[in-house]
Amino acid sequence: MSTLDHHALLGIAIEEARAGLAEGGIPIGAVLADAHGAVLGRGHNRRVQESDPSVHAETDAFRKAGRQRSYRHMVMVTTLAPCWYCCGLILQFRIGKVIVGESRTFQGGIDWLRQRGVNVLDLDSAACYRLLGEFITDHPDLWHEDIGEH
Repeated sequence: MSTLDHHALLGIAIEEARAGLAEGGIPIGAVLADAHGAVLGRGHNRRVQESDPSVHAETDAFRKAGRQRSYRHMVMVTTLAPCWYCCGLILQFRIGKVIVGESRTFQGGIDWLRQRGVNVLDLDSAACYRLLGEFITDHPDLWHEDIGEH
């Protein structure tokens, strides 16, 4: 991928979310890409699978991208608005742009990111909303247990 295509990158994040769901986890996926759209890392929420509260989709993608010289021109693409923990990661490493699949289910810290100069684009994806909505309907206990921390 040579130019930044928000929808194509979100498609990869959705693939990751579906992979997490297939593993028995919460369907949230993420991608860390460079400014031209080259994927550096991709991941999904594995908190349930690994019984590790720190493995959010964004942190998984970030870790899989490996160490970079700078993150200022990187783009974090996530199927759901990032929580405060993941917003902290974005701010700590100065990731310059965040593409959000949807924020209707969970608003997260996107306003906080915007206030701090991060370019946040919410695509309001019906596919992302439907994927997580179906999960919440089927697994309300797991979602409500998770949402307090995500």
